[in-house]
Amino acid sequence: VRVRTSYLGLHAVPSEHKADRAVYVDKAVDQILPAAHAEALVDAVDAYCEPIAFTTDEVARLFDKAKALGLPVKLHADQLSDGGGAALAARYHALSADHIEHTTEPGVQAMAEAGVVAVLLPGAFLMLRETKAPPVALLRQHGVRMAVATDCNPGTSPVASMTAALNLACVQFRLTPEEAIAGATRHAARALGLQDEVGTIEPGKAADLAVWDITRPAELCYWLGAPLLHRRYSDGDIT
Repeated sequence: VRVRTSYLGLHAVPSEHKADRAVYVDKAVDQILPAAHAEALVDAVDAYCEPIAFTTDEVARLFDKAKALGLPVKLHADQLSDGGGAALAARYHALSADHIEHTTEPGVQAMAEAGVVAVLLPGAFLMLRETKAPPVALLRQHGVRMAVATDCNPGTSPVASMTAALNLACVQFRLTPEEAIAGATRHAARALGLQDEVGTIEPGKAADLAVWDITRPAELCYWLGAPLLHRRYSDGDIT
């Protein structure tokens, strides 16, 4: 399995720091991130920007530190409200802005101009029983690349199947099968900063391939829970 690690220090304030939030932000930005980076543990820096989480000013501090260390950034943006997360991600030329259910057109335009990938997370949308879907029509209109991911985590998206995520993206967000599959391959690779290594089948890239027991690609977005995988290759070797 190819692993990329994100430093998500600003996701929630630990219980022991509830009374001194600013101290925790200082520690996360000025101590923990540089230490983790020094040990080569960080491929990208992420944060959760929401009124219930961290402010744009706090996230900007973290992103400034990330940029000083030469690290790319990502952002949990506009999941519960339009708090300017997408625009903040664009300002820092983030690899991706994830969730973005409440992003409005100015934020989408900013993402398009900065080349930020929109990562759609239909598993979290389902499990949280959300009702406002991401602005897919606006993303199409402005040419923003749309990736699809499971957001597999024990709190809000216990979804461990990428084909399930494809199905949910089509059913809930009305992506076409072509859009969803592109979102799980070439656009997902770009959201990780790996577009020069994986995501498409072409000379010079890693032969990370999956062979499926299907008759046409759209079936990957149709079956929910069916065992469709026939064979998997990692760097050209059967795994």
